Amino acid sequence: MKKILEVLQYGEHDIRFNTDIDVRKNPQVVGDLIPKVAMAMGTSLWGGNETSVLAVIRVLCLADLALSVNRKEMIQALDRDSEYVLRMLKEAKDAITRSGGKVQVFGPGVGPSGCKS
Repeated sequence: MKKILEVLQYGEHDIRFNTDIDVRKNPQVVGDLIPKVAMAMGTSLWGGNETSVLAVIRVLCLADLALSVNRKEMIQALDRDSEYVLRMLKEAKDAITRSGGKVQVFGPGVGPSGCKS
């Protein structure tokens, strides 16, 4: 198991971050994580706490943007990069479907029906 990101709050104002990932040793790890995280966020059920998880992820993004040296450039880069990742995920989904596979995506808080076929 690898800790991608741990965020802990000690007291009212002491928030600490930890990860097992070292981008200085392996810069490619970030690019490798993007599709894995996107697939997990788009296809996995997170035990019913996905609304809170997504809210905290957005808080982290907003805090990062607020502290960015050039916020507009950062937003443009995120927009461009996320559009690219979305296109790659759609292409992967289409390739699976074309080869006879089935991809079923459940949105946050939505699970498969209890019926078995």
